[in-house]
Amino acid sequence: MNLKEQIKNDIKEAMRTKETFKRDVLRNIQTSIKQIEVDERRELSDTEVEAIMSKYLKQREDAKTQFIQGGREDLVAKENEEIVIIQSYLPEPLDDEGLKNELQIIIEAIGAKDIKDMGKVMGVAKEKIGSRADGARINAIVKLLLG
Repeated sequence: MNLKEQIKNDIKEAMRTKETFKRDVLRNIQTSIKQIEVDERRELSDTEVEAIMSKYLKQREDAKTQFIQGGREDLVAKENEEIVIIQSYLPEPLDDEGLKNELQIIIEAIGAKDIKDMGKVMGVAKEKIGSRADGARINAIVKLLLG
C-alpha cells in the first residue's frame, strides 16, 4: 500500500472512530496532494508525497514558533498534535552522522571535487535522501564535505 492509500484509509478509520482532529489533518494533506496531481495531471510517487508532508510539517513547526512568541499556548498544543500526526507518516529522520555518510556516498558516486559541484550534489541528495533531512542541514554538511 502506498502512502496516499494509507492516508485515505486512515481518514476513513478516523471517521469511524470519530477522531475529528486526525481526520481534518489528514484531509488537509490529502487536499494538498490532490491539488498538485490535478495541476500537473499526473500521479505523485511516495517520495513526492513525503516531500509535500515535509513541507506541511515545516509550516506547522513555523506556526508553532510564532504561537510560542505570541504566548498562545492553546494553539501551540494544537500544532504539537498536528506535528505528531504528520511525523507518523514520514520516515525516521537521519542523524548528523548518518546524513554525513549518505552525502559522502553521493559525492563519491557523482565525482564531486569541490564547492563548484555543490549544485549537482544537492540535486541528487534531495532525490535520494528526500524527507529524511532538512535542506538546510544537507546544505551545511555538503559545504563541510566539499569545502
